[in-house]
Amino acid sequence: MEATHQGKQSLVLIVDNETFNRQQLRLLEQSGYRVVEAKDGTETINLFQQLHPDLVLLDAIMPDMDGFEYCSVLLSIEESKYTPVLMIIELEDTKLIERVFQVGAMDYVTKPLNRQVLHQRIRRLIEQSQLHQELLAANQELQRLVTLVTIDFLTQIANRRRFEEYIDQEWWRMAREQQPLSLILLDVDYFKSYNDTYGHQAGDRALIKIAKAILDIVQRPADLVARYGGEEFAVILPDTDELGATKIAEKICFAVRRLVMTHSHSQFTSHITLSAGLSTVIPEPGSNFEEIITAADQALYQAKAAGRDCFKHNNSLVGSTCNHKWRKSSEQIAMAQSMYLATEHTRF
Repeated sequence: MEATHQGKQSLVLIVDNETFNRQQLRLLEQSGYRVVEAKDGTETINLFQQLHPDLVLLDAIMPDMDGFEYCSVLLSIEESKYTPVLMIIELEDTKLIERVFQVGAMDYVTKPLNRQVLHQRIRRLIEQSQLHQELLAANQELQRLVTLVTIDFLTQIANRRRFEEYIDQEWWRMAREQQPLSLILLDVDYFKSYNDTYGHQAGDRALIKIAKAILDIVQRPADLVARYGGEEFAVILPDTDELGATKIAEKICFAVRRLVMTHSHSQFTSHITLSAGLSTVIPEPGSNFEEIITAADQALYQAKAAGRDCFKHNNSLVGSTCNHKWRKSSEQIAMAQSMYLATEHTRF
């Protein structure tokens, strides 16, 4: 039957103050539609919110408030955003027709009503509305699936797959613009012994806290924080030079230290710390993003070999390797943060 969708009869809300007109429009039931009537605005709103009709058939001529005002009020309700309104007007008048669409109605029919035309427009509007809702639902499901394959389940930050997609994208963009791209690889020091001592659930909670601490620092929309491996994190910083990357790394590691997560079996200190490797590159056209990953990974290895709780910056721009220790006084940390804020605008 034409008035059904996926086995369900479509519901039409008829709004007209004239009993005779409503009775005439009830002939829609003969075509398989369910019909409900309203004679004024209050009844229209109540029925709409209770029944969620598939279409509203609205007469433009009403005594207390005309149909155009009814339409505006009706479409201001959140639940109505996918419900088409078909207005009934007295004649083919340009100004009336313009007003129909101005108030948000999807279409109109004129009196005297042609039953065949009325049925065709009702069917078309309901089908379009249902198709629109199905497409929205499909898009939402697609977004959910995309999130599942690009977000790390534990930490709710980007996963390794998303990291590789994004660094490839930004590598080519920075190559076109000839701007620096920085990468920070971070590794939780002695994390295996942490898991062995406190259990894997405690280890998971620590990773979640560390991920949040990194996100609190790296807030620029173009940057990406990802879980690179078990206890490894990565930060992609497009349009960021060595100084900008260094300041961000300092802030991240300071933030993790400030969490004061006890680690009694760390060979270095009594709480969780990070080691980091940084690399900054202006990509050459035709080159591969693996270059910056390799450079940052080498710097991370050197940071671990140097005693951990530190970072090394393998700077491919100038070919230097810089070693930085986190053991700073609070005054030095505050100064580093102030310097970063002062230079932050240069990263945009």
